[in-house]
Amino acid sequence: MSSLRSQVLKTFKRLHRTRMKVFAGDERALTAGRLRINEEFQKNKHVSNEDAIKTMIKLGEDVVTELRTQVIQAKEVQPGVFEAKITEDTVKFDNIPYDDNAVLDDGTVANRPCCQDQALKK
Repeated sequence: MSSLRSQVLKTFKRLHRTRMKVFAGDERALTAGRLRINEEFQKNKHVSNEDAIKTMIKLGEDVVTELRTQVIQAKEVQPGVFEAKITEDTVKFDNIPYDDNAVLDDGTVANRPCCQDQALKK
């Protein structure tokens, strides 16, 4: 088996494992993901250009990274209350409280009028 073929199979398997982890418990998303992964690989199975194959492998690996780090699931546990499923791979940012007196991009510290206020004046 060629090295390129084994890379393609490795990416295929990683995509499916990622799908199983990210969408665990959501049969609809699991099925849709499986169908989409299989469809894309079937659609491109005739490609023989090595550079094109390497580009598609890179795309598949990027999709794995994106799914693992950016996709979260949320379900409604009570009306208006949602529970998010966040994994150890999920990228989390610092939550910075809003400050009306923050320094603006242009260096000023004055309160800038709200766009909604401007719309009301028209």
